[in-house]
Amino acid sequence: MLIRYGYDITVTCPGPTPMVCLLTVHDERAADLRVPEQVVTQPQIETRTYKDLFGNVCRRFVAPAGDFSLWGDGTIEDSGAHDPVFAEAAQVPVAELPDECLVYLMGSRYCETDRLSQSAWDLFGQVAPGWSRVQAICDYVHGHIAFDYMAARSTRTAFEGHEEKVGVCRDYAHLAIAFCRAMNIPARYVNGYLGDIGVPINDPMDFSAWMEVFLDGRWMTFDPRNNIPRIGRIVVARGRDAADIPLMNSFGPHTLKSFRVWTYDVTGLPLSRGEPDPA
Repeated sequence: MLIRYGYDITVTCPGPTPMVCLLTVHDERAADLRVPEQVVTQPQIETRTYKDLFGNVCRRFVAPAGDFSLWGDGTIEDSGAHDPVFAEAAQVPVAELPDECLVYLMGSRYCETDRLSQSAWDLFGQVAPGWSRVQAICDYVHGHIAFDYMAARSTRTAFEGHEEKVGVCRDYAHLAIAFCRAMNIPARYVNGYLGDIGVPINDPMDFSAWMEVFLDGRWMTFDPRNNIPRIGRIVVARGRDAADIPLMNSFGPHTLKSFRVWTYDVTGLPLSRGEPDPA
């Protein structure tokens, strides 16, 4: 399967504004790229990339005053398979976890394990550890939070999401991550593309958030927002929570003027590089 993906974002800045964006597909998928990702800015400016502490590709630049657009587009090959299910995957005792997993057991900016620990044990303490326990957490979060774009709030934490019972995909992920960590299961936040492939189309498209959990010696994908195996998941960035991997981080004021994301199956169509829409 071939999946074309991309974004078109326009912001307005009152003056030159340094920015860092995490929008590039993760290097682990480099071998799958069939049309390498092209990034175009309007007006044209110099940008450069670097790797953050989590191995994500970050793009750094100074946006000029006025309207500034950042456009990216690429095509990637995907197996077309649904997210794998490992129902027998076991939980790894904390004492046996790799050192690099321990940071994903700790509380973080949006995942307050201290405030949710007792609730987690009350809710899931009697569920068999391993895949079943993580799935029970996802089932609970999926049913507890009502999805509502109009209720999105960038500062909502996992605890607040649990209390308010409303949110968007990042809120589902934060709450499930906090519950997992409270149960001594390493969990990390993931941002990326997830098109409506194999499911009813839901416009407009957006970037998606889900989580990866460390079981049986490897990281496994769980998605409390959708809570079903999906096709065509493309990782952009991973971190402790959304604070580590913002799509766009500006070091100065800016206003979002427009935002568009695309992810769709182009299997059987000629491979070609797209171009930004004319201004």
